[in-house]
Amino acid sequence: MTTTTSQPPASPSPSPAAGSEVWVRRAATVPDSPGYPTVDELIDRFRALAARHPGLVTEHRIGTSTLGEPLLCFTVHEGPLTPDTDHYVVVGGVHPNEPVGAVTTLHLATALCEEPELRAHFGGAWQIVPCVDPDGARLNEGWFGRPADKRAYGRHFYRPAGREQVEWTFPFAYKKAYFDQVLPETLALMRLLDDTRPRFLTTLHNCEAGGVYYYVNRPAPELYGVLADIPASLGLPLATGEPEAAHTPRHAPAVYGCIDMRDAYDHLESLGVDAAATIGGSSSAAYAERYGTFYFVAEVPHWSHPDADDDTPTGERHADVVRRRARALGETGQVLAAVLDAARPRLTIRSPFLRAVEDFVPSLTEIAALEANRADGLPDRPATVSETYDCEASVHSFRIRFGGMLLRALGAEVAAGTATFEVRRLHRELLDRYASWEREAEPVTGDPVPVATLAGIQYGALLAAADHARAADRPGLMAEPG
Repeated sequence: MTTTTSQPPASPSPSPAAGSEVWVRRAATVPDSPGYPTVDELIDRFRALAARHPGLVTEHRIGTSTLGEPLLCFTVHEGPLTPDTDHYVVVGGVHPNEPVGAVTTLHLATALCEEPELRAHFGGAWQIVPCVDPDGARLNEGWFGRPADKRAYGRHFYRPAGREQVEWTFPFAYKKAYFDQVLPETLALMRLLDDTRPRFLTTLHNCEAGGVYYYVNRPAPELYGVLADIPASLGLPLATGEPEAAHTPRHAPAVYGCIDMRDAYDHLESLGVDAAATIGGSSSAAYAERYGTFYFVAEVPHWSHPDADDDTPTGERHADVVRRRARALGETGQVLAAVLDAARPRLTIRSPFLRAVEDFVPSLTEIAALEANRADGLPDRPATVSETYDCEASVHSFRIRFGGMLLRALGAEVAAGTATFEVRRLHRELLDRYASWEREAEPVTGDPVPVATLAGIQYGALLAAADHARAADRPGLMAEPG
């Protein structure tokens, strides 16, 4: 695996004649970082950058978080903004357990300030939101300083309940589904998109284990080669196994169409599920469609595993691998549900961790049933190594994530001195089970990837995607927000 040095090479100047190689080389320019900045550290670094470049960087407030924190955007642009200015919107922290974007946004803003050629190449205004969910990010800061420590990651993990996630609470209406419970953070992004009508939008995400994969809101064959070359240049595989969502179209290896809630609705409906009761809101990608925006996501893994892109057939049928995953998820759901159900009447603190597990734990048995149904319709063929790996790794991910948050919900009662004898007993028993899950996950998860490598892949890939958007026509641009 390639790592970067503390003195990164000089950034190559972009040039239309240089082809995609310039974006590949940019991936290696992010300096080493021992971990991820806290919310306060990140904002301080952006403000320091603005102080060094007062003619280029402008700080402005786009909204207020659920807990009352200002949500900030930093605009990097030379000269006055006009109605014809193209906007490139970059949003970090849409999922608070995915902090790679914090490093990516700061490096991007710094490069734009220090390199006139880069600014001139794109010729527009970059609207950079370092962290759109500071409330959630603060609940993950216990592991930000030691990202290679898997035990710290799981035991300090937090991901909001579905209807508390910024990325999945945009308005949605389709068939019998209707959602308008927009979060304050989501409303801030809606305003930013309405104000800028961006040519390009990326929300910065990262996954846990395996390889790199991407989402685009419309096919972009010109991009697929460079999107494969960028992680390869830094020693990371693509993720060519099971897709994150079975209903997303696959455009190229590890390149998918966006997760569209209309497609999700139809997919669930085809499996006999009450889709209207299952689906919440839509995404920033769907909201930005009205402006003809090109939307792009680069998902990069905390831990890498060589099986992630191994397409060698195994001796096991694909459907059987999926069924085994379904059984393991169902068993995990039963274990966590038993603890949650026994503890819930005795819990006095309505913490974010409790709200999250009340949402996620029941979903495990639902996902298990959906996967079992999906297996019945799969073609009769061998599973690949990468598909088998993804099925196994996902089970460990759910255990570590949801088990860790349930431990935090019970631990909040213990720390506050409000835990009953029964809650303390459940906490101890879950700790023992969780420790065994940690040991089982260790060999499957893979090796930690340097922060600079992850941010570098995001940085190079988003620039390549923004360059594609810069040169492309915009379909379906609406005259007014709708």
